[in-house]
Amino acid sequence: MAGKIAEAVRLRPFDGSAADYAALAAIANAAFPDNAETAAEIQHWDAIRPAHCALARWLAEVDGIVVAAAEYFHASWMYHPRKFFASIAVLPEWQGCGIGSRCYEELMRDLIERYQPLQVRANCREDQARSLRFLAQRGFREEMRTWESRLDLRAFDPARFADAPAQARAAGFTICHLSEWLHRMPDARQRLYEAMIEMRADVPQPEPFTPSDFATWERLVFSDPHLYPEGYVLALDGDEIAATSQLWKHAEPDVLMTGLTATRRRYRRRGLALALKVHSLALAKAAGYREVRTYNATTNQAMLSINEALGFVKQPAWIEFVKDIG
Repeated sequence: MAGKIAEAVRLRPFDGSAADYAALAAIANAAFPDNAETAAEIQHWDAIRPAHCALARWLAEVDGIVVAAAEYFHASWMYHPRKFFASIAVLPEWQGCGIGSRCYEELMRDLIERYQPLQVRANCREDQARSLRFLAQRGFREEMRTWESRLDLRAFDPARFADAPAQARAAGFTICHLSEWLHRMPDARQRLYEAMIEMRADVPQPEPFTPSDFATWERLVFSDPHLYPEGYVLALDGDEIAATSQLWKHAEPDVLMTGLTATRRRYRRRGLALALKVHSLALAKAAGYREVRTYNATTNQAMLSINEALGFVKQPAWIEFVKDIG
């Protein structure tokens, strides 16, 4: 039966229509319900993708019903012209029918013909046994793991950690949120960009970080529909940015996502990361949010320790796989 269904699959290029974006979001949310991604969000990210970063996408249909999606793309945060990420998602009720295999074959054929890739990466969660087998059978090897952790803000008591922001202020640091910073000086965005690029370079990832230019970074941040200025906090040493901790909105209205929490190298070991996280979590709790989620590489013990102390609970880890091609 599976073979007959696979033979009936028709793969076609994604056409960018509203219907195709809606189908893509439906597949993504069925395969990964926690993401709660909308068609408008996917369309937004496609629109602001840097021009040098390739993206190719297909939808798979059976009897006119869209049942799967497949894509490959350059990762802008660690760009290499011959290294790509690949993603295949199949509606749960259509899994195990050979549809994912058909998508993979077409994706890899097109990718190899166009770009002669050196490596392809893919992600799946450690509790997704079918996806783990799929990748292993095709020569992918594990490269790194990332914990997702979640904090129930209803149980979080900021008073237990009040000493952290108090000590930062006593040491001469000022804590402000993004809107306050942007009104502080004419070149506030440029200063923020320089600080963020420096801190982002130290986030663990398998390839060297490739910073975006200022205009691209500005567009990515300030046109992001999830931007939450009150939760985007900074520690300042005078007019110098020393550290940041960011909360971003989520498609679920009572959930926030953690962006970057980091300290510039010359300001480390002064408790600023903890101080900013406590400050932002207290704001989120007061604003009525239910939950905060974050992702950390399993090798990032310093940040994992902070999150565990604050009460974040680990979820199944995401595994990044890589396949060497040529």
